[in-house]
Amino acid sequence: MTMMKTLLGASAAMAMAATAALAEPGLIIDLGGKFDKSFNESAYTGAQRYITEKGGRYKETELQSEAQREQSMRRMAESGANPVITIGFMNISTLNKIAPDYPEVNFAIIDGVVDQPNVKSVVFEEHQGSFLVGVLAAMATKTDTVSFVGGMDVPLISKFACGYAQGVKAVKPDAKIIVNMTGTTPAAWNDPVKGAELTRAQIAQGSDVVYAAAGGTGVGVLQAAADEGIYSIGVDSNQNYLHPGSVLTSMLKRVDNAVYQIFEEGETDSFVPGLQVMGLANQGVDWALDEFNADLVTPEMKATAEATKEKIISGEIEVHDYTTDSSCPAF
Repeated sequence: MTMMKTLLGASAAMAMAATAALAEPGLIIDLGGKFDKSFNESAYTGAQRYITEKGGRYKETELQSEAQREQSMRRMAESGANPVITIGFMNISTLNKIAPDYPEVNFAIIDGVVDQPNVKSVVFEEHQGSFLVGVLAAMATKTDTVSFVGGMDVPLISKFACGYAQGVKAVKPDAKIIVNMTGTTPAAWNDPVKGAELTRAQIAQGSDVVYAAAGGTGVGVLQAAADEGIYSIGVDSNQNYLHPGSVLTSMLKRVDNAVYQIFEEGETDSFVPGLQVMGLANQGVDWALDEFNADLVTPEMKATAEATKEKIISGEIEVHDYTTDSSCPAF
């Protein structure tokens, strides 16, 4: 069976190579859907922006269950899509298995690393952007207690939490930081009710600024914060608009830029496999300021955040990366 799949995959790949110039890119949206107002939606936004600006079409599918990962990846590759983008670290093992079966298809994974000759791995320096919103949280808090709600309890999300805590402590060394994760399974990304419950529990402990890095679960965090009259901080996509006057800012993880770039590489035949790291220096992460939060961010806060950003880019401030060393200096 494995040999048959390999032969079929190789045949499909050869056929696609002959029509590479006509190939459309493919995007596989992870669990939670393309309108999760967060990580997945950022990827979808990047694809839509590319099509709007450059024209053409792309193939898209949305996962509905864990069991669909391999099937969806194979179907996308065999449909003629090239490159094929998968969203999320949960695709690492599947892509490691699939990529060798389709050597003429260029794959990309966002938020994971797959060491295959036809795979581009895009990762982000989330700790840098989280440090910036931590600085803003520390400047906004009146109780000197802030909090964090993560999605699935994995090192990647602890990377957000650790960077956030470092930013807070840089401004207020004695501040209290409460950290809760939603769960240990992929369901943790899409549980807004649990997110709201955790937020209210944090508020009861004194938190008046909460940062959510939890996918669709974060929608519940932001809603509870607005209902209870405290500030929230969004993530991935710009979520300031969801609750104007309540969302202090959003930590932008520019998945949209990554998708846009990969689509462009496919069209211009400039796709390069390997590792790509996106941070503050190359528009991979940032913080959001717009009409929905302009009244919440004082000139001093803006100036401090921008000065901090430049210091991180220059190396004057070094933000600890939890995924390389699981001891967080801020805790």
